[in-house]
Amino acid sequence: MRKSFEVKIEEVPILQLIPQRRPFVMVDRVVAFSASATTCAFTVDAGCLFVEDGRLAAEGVVENVAQTCAARMGCISYLNHETVKLGFIGAVRGMSFRRLPMVGETLLTTIRVREEVFRMTLVDAEVRIGDEVVASAEMKIALSEIEMDGQGSH
Repeated sequence: MRKSFEVKIEEVPILQLIPQRRPFVMVDRVVAFSASATTCAFTVDAGCLFVEDGRLAAEGVVENVAQTCAARMGCISYLNHETVKLGFIGAVRGMSFRRLPMVGETLLTTIRVREEVFRMTLVDAEVRIGDEVVASAEMKIALSEIEMDGQGSH
């Protein structure tokens, strides 16, 4: 990264950091950011696309992890005054669920970079509600050259 951290990235609106748009947004804000680890918060709302019977479906948890990865890359782009690019899930391995989050619960999802090669990033992810780990996985994300439309200024 070329720039120092002059700005509090946690204060940047999430829609400036990720390519997703409502109603497909599965992260509310960045809680912590570094080049090697990022944590995002997301409160499960009853109107969320992935809510079934009062719980966030497994697909919603996977998307929450992917969007936490997107937020990390968005933070890097933001700090370097670059346009946010689209990323794609390349693989999910070892996904385990202890339980699915309920409406009203706040997920704290942390991704830790294991390896970055070219435009591929391999992360370990952990989803917590309070002190309870509710899901974990390994995810591979491929970053494209496709620039996000409608990015706010920074």
